[in-house]
Amino acid sequence: MRDEYESAAQRARQESLSYERYLLDLAEHELEARRSNRVERLLRDSRLFMEKSLSTLDLKRLPQKAAQQVRSLLEGDFISRHENVLIFGNPGSGKTHVACAIGQELIRAGRKVMFATCGLMVQDLLAAKRDLKLRGFL
Repeated sequence: MRDEYESAAQRARQESLSYERYLLDLAEHELEARRSNRVERLLRDSRLFMEKSLSTLDLKRLPQKAAQQVRSLLEGDFISRHENVLIFGNPGSGKTHVACAIGQELIRAGRKVMFATCGLMVQDLLAAKRDLKLRGFL
């Protein structure tokens, strides 16, 4: 709000807006800035590969049933049901790309996501066990 209040006040004077409307515009701008910052932070903390997004995913490469499942997963209902998602396929078939694309879209929808390959997850678990922090990690 500190960065935006002067320009918002100037706009309000130019457009003859009421004080209430000025405050509403200022609060809406702050809300959007906080939301944007949260999404950026969650994307950074998620450990997702940012180059593997939904816009770069070619769903036509996937079998029709798999593409339909991806679209269903993008809704995020599995999170509310506390269900895990496991993705299987041959090397180079796009498993990581699909997982990262879904994760990024879920973050943009306000969900928290943590991405880890099996190898990285094992390393994190071993480090947590070594540091006697396994319970907190889980």
